[in-house]
Order: sequence, then structure tokens, then C-alpha cells
Amino acid sequence: MAEGVPKAHIAERLGISRTTVVKMAALSEPPSFEREPTDTSFVTFEPRVRALLEEFDDLPASVLAERVGWTGSASWFRENVARLRPDYRRVDPADRLTWEPGDAVQCDLWFPPCEVPLEDGSTPLLPVLVMALAHSRYMLARMFPTRTTEDLLLGAWELLMM
Repeated sequence: MAEGVPKAHIAERLGISRTTVVKMAALSEPPSFEREPTDTSFVTFEPRVRALLEEFDDLPASVLAERVGWTGSASWFRENVARLRPDYRRVDPADRLTWEPGDAVQCDLWFPPCEVPLEDGSTPLLPVLVMALAHSRYMLARMFPTRTTEDLLLGAWELLMM
């Protein structure tokens, strides 16, 4: 062997035959085994599960298993149903995951935990209007001297015109 260890010692240490050590030492690369892909037990049930999901997209996996006559592993069935379910889930009209530019802006009024000293000597908590654009997630913020409607509207307008 390359390190000078006899094959018989390697075979004894690994608990394999010396012939196996000789064969493995003669290989240029470690042996590999690839199993041919085969159909799983779920494949025969998949068309019936898909048909049920087409009609009732929110049926629990346990009910689906019962209706299609599944007798195998419950976790394996749930895994496969979870893989199929997004194809049949109806789109919630209120659930918007993508935004086009200009679609929406999130506006929040925030009161930071620090007091700002003013010219008159007071240190009030001043509001900050924060706007986050839904498409780009770009944030704008502006601090106001008061919480009056006029200041908030003028500040929002200034942020929008930036």
C-alpha cells in the first residue's frame, strides 16, 4: 500500500477480506453505486389525490389518505400531498406577493425613544412619518414639529415629492 501498511493488516482492521482490499487498492477512484430511479408507492395514488385536490384544495392529508385508500406511512403521504397542494391552492385575492412600481406605500407614524431639544427649551417626543415603497422597499422618513393634520399632510407631500 502507499503508506507501507500491509493489506492483511488493513483487512483485519476493517473487518473485510484481503481480496477486497486488493481490489479496492487497484481502483483509480473510490467505488460508487447509483440506484436506478424507480416509482414510489405514492405514484399509483397520485391521480386520485390530484382529483380530490382539484375539487377540495383544503382537505387535510389524513382525509385524503382515507378517501384514496392509502395504507402506507402517514408522514410519507403528507409529504407528497404537501408537494402537490400548491398546484391546487386557490389564489387569495387579498394576498399580493408582488408589487408593481407605484402600487402601494406603507405609511407609519413613529415616535423614536429620544427627545429632541427645541429652541424654546422643551424636549418633546416628536413624530416621524415613515414611508416604505412596496415595490422597491425604499424607505423615506421625516420628523415633524407637531402631530397636527397640516404638518402630517405637508410632510407626506414633501416625502412623496423627494
